[in-house]
Amino acid sequence: MDGETSIEIHALTTLGQIDAAEWDACACPEAADGGPPADPFTSYRFLKALEDSSSVGPRTGWEPRYLVAYMDDQAIACAPLYAKSHSQGEYIFDHNFAHAYERAGGHYYPKLQIAVPFTPATGRRLLTRPGFEETGQAALVQGAVQLVDDNDLSSLHITFCTEAEAEAGKRMGLLHRTTQQFHWENHGYADFNAFLASLSSRKRKNIRKERATAQDFGGRIIALTGDAIEPQHWDAFWTFYQDTGARKWGTPYLTRDFFDRAHDSLRDDALLVLAERDGHYVAGALNFIGRDVLFGRYWGCVEHHPCLHFELCYYQAIDFAIEHGLSRVEAGAQGEHKLARGYLPNTCHALSWVRDAGFRDAISRYLEAEREAVAEEVEILTAYGPFRKTNQEEHD
Repeated sequence: MDGETSIEIHALTTLGQIDAAEWDACACPEAADGGPPADPFTSYRFLKALEDSSSVGPRTGWEPRYLVAYMDDQAIACAPLYAKSHSQGEYIFDHNFAHAYERAGGHYYPKLQIAVPFTPATGRRLLTRPGFEETGQAALVQGAVQLVDDNDLSSLHITFCTEAEAEAGKRMGLLHRTTQQFHWENHGYADFNAFLASLSSRKRKNIRKERATAQDFGGRIIALTGDAIEPQHWDAFWTFYQDTGARKWGTPYLTRDFFDRAHDSLRDDALLVLAERDGHYVAGALNFIGRDVLFGRYWGCVEHHPCLHFELCYYQAIDFAIEHGLSRVEAGAQGEHKLARGYLPNTCHALSWVRDAGFRDAISRYLEAEREAVAEEVEILTAYGPFRKTNQEEHD
């Protein structure tokens, strides 16, 4: 339980400086029962795969500074903290803040970021051992802010945190930011047809047509997880990922070695959906499996086939969620085209602390207007959702 004992904050440059069990006792204590974590992204195995594969580290713009709060030699809280020399791979972007700060004569980079690199998925970011929530969160925020001050940095940002963490952050004086993302909610559907029955007739017919078109690409679609995923499947997906990364970001964020490490330590957390034609894999989507949520992450292809993207990324994910009793599919960043396919807008949260008081006030005013705009957009987009009117009212 929360206490008055003194707390020590350590900033680690590698996860090798803390035991995996000690980190996970804060990051995913719910997995102590042998089940999956709420999400795998802050687990030791996921963050260590990023680090050991050189997907983060020197020359990536993501320099690890993992924060750990100790009380009586026990880790009571931790956070995936990085020193950032750019704003890439964050998905709640602050380029406009950086430009304004530098036009005023300041140096925005480096900054500090509590986040899971390249992962726009909501989850806990201020990771606390059960019973130390308030004390641990406060210690992590104070420690991160102290690092900003001690190193003359511009700011601290916490992205894709939970709503509860956003509320706690506001009470600690952090600036609150919102954005929106499209999620599919499982309302106890028995199967995909039951989900379709909740949609308007036009949307229902369109999805059936898209699925039929996709399935007619001339091959087969397979969904793999755990030991069913073999090294050859990662080889194929790396090709897809490289193509997508080159088009979207210039260079892929993840290294090839990350997928080898994913095979060793993360394949039970992964759902890999592949399209195979004439003995060759032509497209694929990578998802990660949480305790109650499926997280869509990456898609790529080497051949274009109509509607195959929708099938592999959205409809196969819904099939999996229904079959395994998951409550939600988070389909990743961007894409209003997801709306017509049953994915409704949801609010995502971020927090910031800015060292310069004048700039902090200016950002605060901007964020107030932005929150109002996001709330209005979520309301409007939800009204245009694909569900039959009575269903739509139940889902609001």
